[in-house]
Amino acid sequence: MNDAANTLVSKPDLASPAEIPPLPADATPEQKDAHWYKYVYQGDRMPQLTLRSVLLGGLLGMLMSASNLYTTLQIGWSFGVTITACVISYVLFTLLRFFSGGRVGQMSILENNCMASTASAAGASTGATIATMFGAMLLMSTPQAGETSASIKTLAIQPWWLVGTFTMLTALMGVFLAIPMKRQMINHEQLPFPTGIATAETLRSLYSRSREALHKAYALLIGMATGAILGILNTAEETLVYLDRVFAWFQAHLFNIRLPGQIPAAGFYPVYGKSLIGFGFEPSLLLIGAGMITGLRVSLSMLAGSALLYFVFTPLLVGADVAHAGVAGYINSMDVGGGGTIYMVHRWGLWGGTAVMVFSSLTALALQWKTIGRAFASALGRRSATAEHADDLARIEVPTSWMIAGMLPITIGMILIQYLAFNISVWAGLIAVGMSFILSLVASRATGETDTTPIGAMGKVMQLIFAGLAPKDFFANLASAGIGANSASASADLLTDLKSGYLLGANPRRQFLAQFFGVFFGTVASVCVWYLMVPNKAILEKFPAPATNMWFKVAQVLTKGIDSLPYSAKMALLVGSLVGIALPLIEKTLVPPKYRKYFPSAMGLGLAWVVPFANALSFAIGAAFVTIWQRINAKSADTFSIPLAAGFVAGESLLKALIAMAATVVGLIAGH
Repeated sequence: MNDAANTLVSKPDLASPAEIPPLPADATPEQKDAHWYKYVYQGDRMPQLTLRSVLLGGLLGMLMSASNLYTTLQIGWSFGVTITACVISYVLFTLLRFFSGGRVGQMSILENNCMASTASAAGASTGATIATMFGAMLLMSTPQAGETSASIKTLAIQPWWLVGTFTMLTALMGVFLAIPMKRQMINHEQLPFPTGIATAETLRSLYSRSREALHKAYALLIGMATGAILGILNTAEETLVYLDRVFAWFQAHLFNIRLPGQIPAAGFYPVYGKSLIGFGFEPSLLLIGAGMITGLRVSLSMLAGSALLYFVFTPLLVGADVAHAGVAGYINSMDVGGGGTIYMVHRWGLWGGTAVMVFSSLTALALQWKTIGRAFASALGRRSATAEHADDLARIEVPTSWMIAGMLPITIGMILIQYLAFNISVWAGLIAVGMSFILSLVASRATGETDTTPIGAMGKVMQLIFAGLAPKDFFANLASAGIGANSASASADLLTDLKSGYLLGANPRRQFLAQFFGVFFGTVASVCVWYLMVPNKAILEKFPAPATNMWFKVAQVLTKGIDSLPYSAKMALLVGSLVGIALPLIEKTLVPPKYRKYFPSAMGLGLAWVVPFANALSFAIGAAFVTIWQRINAKSADTFSIPLAAGFVAGESLLKALIAMAATVVGLIAGH
């Protein structure tokens, strides 16, 4: 695996980006390839795919997979791991070099980039649909008479071989499907893939040993430590018995250090004598950090949408329920939990919120018809032979034969697992695999052009297709969506990493192998974390799980029909669908680009109705904090806000995931 001993090609020292001669505007693909190989490529001059880069990337990715699984259950999405992994790796090897007296050398910049690719595959690509697809399947399971949700064990409903094989195959499918896209989208069209550019710039900054780069690294580490500490302090009672003992000792000998789960504990005010779930402030840096990253537009849209749900619609619906109590045939709009003391607001709100998110995603995708057209044109277009450096480029690019060799067993495996586990026919399974290539193509181009991967939209497209191919089959509907969404996520993720490698002059074949190896690290970690973090349905129901509930409700509507829903939920679906279609259309056609940052975000409004008010409030606090910071000192805000926020998210989510897993292990040992 170590490529340090490979034959080195005699080339001049790498020039800085400013010193590289520019390409003519009308440069041909052949000229672009020759220019890159001559001035940028460094893959034969320094170590890249080394054992330590893959092992460290795999280990960091395994940790981040736990973090991302937790954030998916908590707030509905995951975060990229490449920049975080790059900074941690650089700091770690700097410390190792210092304490070893120079005997342990720092990774090369391409080693670090390869490490980040492994970490990205392990931490982001593999677990994209475990919490959503398999979580939705778990929600579908109902307890037997006399049992509770705690009786529904995740491992009994979803055997490890099914979750592990499905996760591994879909992630590998995405990796191999990206092979034919790389040369066109990155080499020739040179799509931006903004996160890939940011990763390359971060690595350049770190290896320039600039003071600003080191300060960013320190901000990330401080954020992670602070987030982890707060994650311990706001852990709920009876989560982990050993932690409860520590808190009890502090309270008896010093003072109470445990933070409340919500301020005020009973919520801002009751409605008809009952509390509203999540109607307060949650002391969580994870949510505040997510708002700092997300920005003011989405975060304020979330707060406005949540205020509308909690302050307006909930009192109206609860009032109607109270007025019609005991009326024959009337179905309550608002679910009640907590032994009849809490209104579960987001369980009703998710119908309208899901409709907004699904239809806005599909509408935004349709408005990108030029992007979709270019994706198919690039896939079907002829590839011309590269004149200069043709043999050199053939040696380092990933050959199409690798895709064919990889996709044959993957396709057979995917068809078998669909047939055996979900009773999906062979021909429908083939359609699912074929559609995965199309969806990966569209998602990768959308990521390259906008830095947004429409994973939700990809899954919904598959759900709509299988609503016709396998009508009224809930599990087939979810499985097809999982195949399309996970493979599209992995393809876009690999191409983003390959973009950073392209800018740094990496060997794309070795970077592909790093991503390939990362899938296996990530599969082991994400599957184990899933069973440890969510041992039964009752634990899953404690999470807001907005994305999981969205998948569940869409599959429910597509397979069971909307007639089973309360009238108010049907109206919420209708209005939400219209809002989801209208907002992207208005933004695209009527709002000038410079004013779009003031236009409500459809995703923010939709998400507001599927998460508690406390989440939206924390998001808004985080976004407002960064905005005020930028007004006071724009330079320091631009330098430190994102590393600090990423640290908050990674630190608290990772610590929370570890606590949840530890609680499961303790419960198993105790025999509960």
